[in-house]
Amino acid sequence: MSQPNQFSLLKQRRFAPFFWTQFLGAFNDNLFKTALVVIITFDALSWTTMSPSLVTNLIPGLFILPYVLFSATAGQLADKFEKSGLTRCVKWLEVAIMAVAAVGWVTHHLWLLIAAVVGMGIHSTLFGPVKYAYLPQQLSKEELIGGNGVTEMGTFVGILMGEVLGAVLVVQQPHGLWLEAAATVLVAAMGLVAAYRIPHSPAPAPELKISWNFVGESIRNINFSRNNRTVFLSMLGNSWFWFYGALVLAQFPVYAKDYLHGDHGAFVLLLTIFSLGVGSGSLLCEKLSGRKVEIGLVPFGSIGLTIFGIDLYFASLAYSSAAAAGAHLDALALLAQHGMWRILFDILMIGMFGGFFIVPLFALIQTRCDPAHISRTIAGMNILNALFMVAAAGLAIVLLGQGLSIPELFLVTALLNALVAVYIFSLVPEFLMRFLAWLLIHTIHRVHTVDTARIPDEGAAVLVCNHVSYVDAIVIGAAAPRPIRFVMDHRIFKLPLLGWLFRTARAIPIAPAKEDPWLMEKAYVDIAQALHEGELVCIFPEGQLTRTGDINDFKGGIAKIIERSRVPVIPMALRGLWGHLLSRNQANVFGRAFRSGLRSRLELVVGEPVAPQDVTPDALKLRVAALRGDWK
Repeated sequence: MSQPNQFSLLKQRRFAPFFWTQFLGAFNDNLFKTALVVIITFDALSWTTMSPSLVTNLIPGLFILPYVLFSATAGQLADKFEKSGLTRCVKWLEVAIMAVAAVGWVTHHLWLLIAAVVGMGIHSTLFGPVKYAYLPQQLSKEELIGGNGVTEMGTFVGILMGEVLGAVLVVQQPHGLWLEAAATVLVAAMGLVAAYRIPHSPAPAPELKISWNFVGESIRNINFSRNNRTVFLSMLGNSWFWFYGALVLAQFPVYAKDYLHGDHGAFVLLLTIFSLGVGSGSLLCEKLSGRKVEIGLVPFGSIGLTIFGIDLYFASLAYSSAAAAGAHLDALALLAQHGMWRILFDILMIGMFGGFFIVPLFALIQTRCDPAHISRTIAGMNILNALFMVAAAGLAIVLLGQGLSIPELFLVTALLNALVAVYIFSLVPEFLMRFLAWLLIHTIHRVHTVDTARIPDEGAAVLVCNHVSYVDAIVIGAAAPRPIRFVMDHRIFKLPLLGWLFRTARAIPIAPAKEDPWLMEKAYVDIAQALHEGELVCIFPEGQLTRTGDINDFKGGIAKIIERSRVPVIPMALRGLWGHLLSRNQANVFGRAFRSGLRSRLELVVGEPVAPQDVTPDALKLRVAALRGDWK
């Protein structure tokens, strides 16, 4: 039976009202901010004497300042209070802030509008922890990637629509400012109506005492998250994406005007393409991840952010416009300029690979952090996001002040992304391992999985499987919902690439007793320690690759493991790998390359867990053989 499409969530009350509430919030943020940026960029003299470049970098910085100051408090509120009621309070605040902004628009008062920017930053700060803590409460793990993808898509579509409408409304003469004021108040009211349909979502920690010391609480939140190394580094990766995005997006107004020689429609075109990229990348995550939290997409996204960021620099240098000095082309005229399509393609790809980068990180944080602390974890992440975005605004102001051009700023950002990616993935090799595994099963092979839900999401278990090729562990690891410690022949660790790969994955080397009794005993100790800590351990009880395609006898090591650690054993079977180039099939290598090479079909079948008292090598072999069937 086919899995329901991620868009089916939009028909369900547990998701739809929440989706429209956050969509309208993102829409209104950008309806307001973009109108302000357009006015400052294209009509600066009637509003301020400050440099447009300075103001367009200052506005995002002021918007995210409340994240630094109030995220810790927002996280506590979201953990302590029921989320639908809290959301309604936040939406009432939005209505009030937009009313203040409306006064600023109609009275031509810039600093009142700047105050509303800070107010909307407070609104978003309060809603952020509620938004990302709500999803894991209402969605199953299988729905979480799809739900996050739809949410991120909705966020960026809302951003796109808000940016387009904000840029269009505010320049309508003579009533543009009045139209902008009315539109923002109306959208805030619509978000409030949607919030009243969000179902009850209980607080995970109602007994929590609120600490109003935002500095101390911010430090406590971040320190708590640091206890879970993978979650904390994922938070840093998330914050880096917002640094990258803030640095690039803040330059679009001046880039569109001074480098592309476009009018405000050119600015809207850039934002549209970027938002479409992020939205499409976010939606593709569910398909590319196989409906599980697939962090292998994160390095894939990071590679794209660097490649297309660098090419955006070169595309900007190659761009040539036929516009006369001082003329500003509209969006349609801009498309006819030499090199414009390459620039738009780079921006689209930056957005798309950004979606690949951000959605799995959100899902990983949601699923691996302490459920009773999830809102405060999100709040800690928002603090980091804010600090990174403030740093991005500051870096842009400094570098532009030192004479760097905007295309050069794009290049610096892309190169910084490469350095940060190498650093993070060296600290958490699981990201890189999952990427290589994901690459294997989405390019070289087509892997179908059967009953992988039987692999537990938490707790210790031993996985046993037939051993057909040198890539068995990679296929199994890619299909599993969580990291696995593989027990492998110590000789594999001496191979140049595979050895590095399996050491990175914290595989456990083992040797026969007659060859190295100390290493064999150490392997059993390491296995017992891993199981004691609640990890998954996978062994290949045959002890060697099959030379015939048939399953060899299972050795007694599995019984020794279970004797020390009384955990369930889960039998599995690989189908379709016999004849692989990295199997021990003696047939012609050239022929095998075509028969079992690119896009060959594989299957991983998972059986029912076996209780510790029922585990014997022979019984497990029979179960694995039954799962494999006749297909080798």
